[in-house]
Amino acid sequence: MSKDIYKIAGVQMDVQLGDVGLNLNNMLKAMRETEARQADLVVFPECALTGYCFESREEALPFAQSKDGAAVQAFASLCREQNQYAVFGFLETVGDKLFNSCALVGPQGLVGVYRKVHLPYLGIDRFVDQGTEGWNVFDINGLRIGIHICYDGSFPEASRVMALAGADLVLLPTNWPPGADTFAKYLPNARALENAIYFFCVDRIGQERGFKFIGYSRLCDTNGNPIADAPHANPEILVGEIDVRKARQKRIVRVPGKHVIDRFADRRPEYYGPVCEPHGLKREI
Repeated sequence: MSKDIYKIAGVQMDVQLGDVGLNLNNMLKAMRETEARQADLVVFPECALTGYCFESREEALPFAQSKDGAAVQAFASLCREQNQYAVFGFLETVGDKLFNSCALVGPQGLVGVYRKVHLPYLGIDRFVDQGTEGWNVFDINGLRIGIHICYDGSFPEASRVMALAGADLVLLPTNWPPGADTFAKYLPNARALENAIYFFCVDRIGQERGFKFIGYSRLCDTNGNPIADAPHANPEILVGEIDVRKARQKRIVRVPGKHVIDRFADRRPEYYGPVCEPHGLKREI
């Protein structure tokens, strides 16, 4: 049933590389904890099902699943039981393709899948295929959500596309390694503020093959203020409330007749052409 206020949970958790059974059990356990906190939507990190720091495509493939696989089915069963939705990161096989993906699952089963577009030279992203479907907005009982993954958040165009498509909430499941500290501290706030949306980064913790993941998950409101925060590398379930009416009010009157902000109506896309020009650069490693 559509409503104005939704409760959103994010699970900042450790993940064991290649132990799909353990990771899935830990995620389902966390889902049960969020039911008691009345969360409508529960968000897990990037590659939460599999881990991230694989050394080859061949090493990762045995742990990947299709969008109709056992993990999605397990989440769908629990979502039906608890009347919740969940987003979780997994490695997805589609024919001979391998994607770094996130599944959105609800009581009705699989709602949709997002496949990572921007791929850094790091971990499994060195070996997966690039997502080519862009960014969609999914409606779950009146809450409109957009999903992107980790490095995608470094490109403001991704959030803007989803916001223009009507997203109330943009999710960023992530695996932030050392070096991402500045992004974690400042960019979620900026993405929320510049689009007048709620923005939720959900990171993992723990270590894999020399990489220590930093945590620092955060939910920001439409003015860029944190409303749920985990500024550390410990396990935590964050819960915050969002009001879709605020995300849909893009015209902000601060002083009537003297100070009005509307970052959508005030855009000048006729000058943004260079942003969409192919860069012609070859990625070096």
